[in-house]
Amino acid sequence: MKEVFIVLVTAVSLLLGACGKPASIESVESLVANPERLKELRAQCKADRAKVGDAQCNAVAEATRQRFMRATPSTYANDPVRPPSPPAEAPSATPPAAKD
Repeated sequence: MKEVFIVLVTAVSLLLGACGKPASIESVESLVANPERLKELRAQCKADRAKVGDAQCNAVAEATRQRFMRATPSTYANDPVRPPSPPAEAPSATPPAAKD
């Protein structure tokens, strides 16, 4: 009887250990703050959404949307490259009409 109990306890402990706790889902805020991790997770979701999980991929999509649509000014707003200045007025190719 004692041996059956030991086998049963061992089997239950192995079963519970194999289940494990699912990986935690990274929050949208942490992904918005960490663009490298966001890029990595986007690639993983694109490759195998079922493996990563719908909840995590939805958080990745929301973080991507928030980064794209954020209210902060664009990094290109103060671009040092200026448009070229208009060319100086060139003389006209046709001579002015003569007056009689």
